[in-house]
Amino acid sequence: MNSPLPGSAPLKRRCVLVCQHRSCLRNGSEAVLVAFRQASAPGLFVNGSDCMGQCTAGPTVRVMPDGTWYCRIQPQDVPTIVEQHLQAGNPVEALMHPRFHPRQDAFSMQQEDEETT
Repeated sequence: MNSPLPGSAPLKRRCVLVCQHRSCLRNGSEAVLVAFRQASAPGLFVNGSDCMGQCTAGPTVRVMPDGTWYCRIQPQDVPTIVEQHLQAGNPVEALMHPRFHPRQDAFSMQQEDEETT
């Protein structure tokens, strides 16, 4: 991988896929795609995709090769994803799809419930 500046971290190439299928489009995924394209960053490829099978959680965004899924993304969420995840390497937990990225606190709450019953 190429370094943009001597002594800087290697550039990580990423692909952002934004669902452009019917239910995601009804929920504003076209504006999300435009926002990602306008907020382009070095090494970033942004493209619309066909249905990702997460229709009830759209607009859906998938970051590859990280394998990170985001759900119910709105254009105002895009700068946070770009700055925090795509540039700094820290996925935005609050926007991550819980089906693919279950939160650890959900498991601890489940264990507490099981212990009290």
